[in-house]
Amino acid sequence: MANETEALDTHDSPLGEASDAPAHDGSHKAIEIALVDDDRNILTTVSIALQAEGFVTRLYSDGETALRALIENPPDLAVFDIKMPRMDGMQLLRHVREHVALPIIFLTSKDDEADEEAGLELGADDYIAKPFSLRLLTARIRAILRRAQPDLAIGNETSEPVPANPRIDRGRLYMDPARHQVSWDGKTVSLTVTEFLILEALAARPGVIKSRNQLMDAAYPDDVFVDDRTVDSHIKRMRRKFRVVDPEFGAIDTLYGAGYSFTDG
Repeated sequence: MANETEALDTHDSPLGEASDAPAHDGSHKAIEIALVDDDRNILTTVSIALQAEGFVTRLYSDGETALRALIENPPDLAVFDIKMPRMDGMQLLRHVREHVALPIIFLTSKDDEADEEAGLELGADDYIAKPFSLRLLTARIRAILRRAQPDLAIGNETSEPVPANPRIDRGRLYMDPARHQVSWDGKTVSLTVTEFLILEALAARPGVIKSRNQLMDAAYPDDVFVDDRTVDSHIKRMRRKFRVVDPEFGAIDTLYGAGYSFTDG
């Protein structure tokens, strides 16, 4: 794996094909994360944080350059900003998905619900709104990689198995947190990490009302401010996904002014 860093001489050149990362003892492969953002400060800050967690980072300042590199040499996961010149994150995601199936996280501006919706429909695995917590981004990366490769030791994690939350079996709903798998009536439902954590919090205690704040605390276990109304968007998307496999799905109840609950069965 290359550890050479290329200088950014033109807008067409990546910040670095692979930047230096902590040495590994050979017990598990180094995980490569591609970061695509036209904001150099974000690229540098996020890269340093991820390297400290044991990841190798590849940095790109525009979508066109990133596209060529991601197709020719796919990383283990990519993080895209949506609003970029020349080729924005939506276009980049669409083109990448035509060639490779690597996990992708979107970085979006606050309140850009339309962008979040479009990105998820195009196949993004999750999104995080700016400004974001580096700990939150790292946690999301780990969760998505673990979903894609359950037995993989990720970053600075040891090869010891990580204790997982117990599986949830609630009537027609089945959830396996270790593998990030969800099914309804035996049919697979693909949820983002955030959606999964919200549903897990609801299904863990059927019939118990969870406020928006409680659900966001479950989905964002970090000292970061998140608008509690964001949960409404997640719930709306979840319901739509479940109704693809069951048009009569109604297990998530809204209690106006109070929050949400899961109806067992």
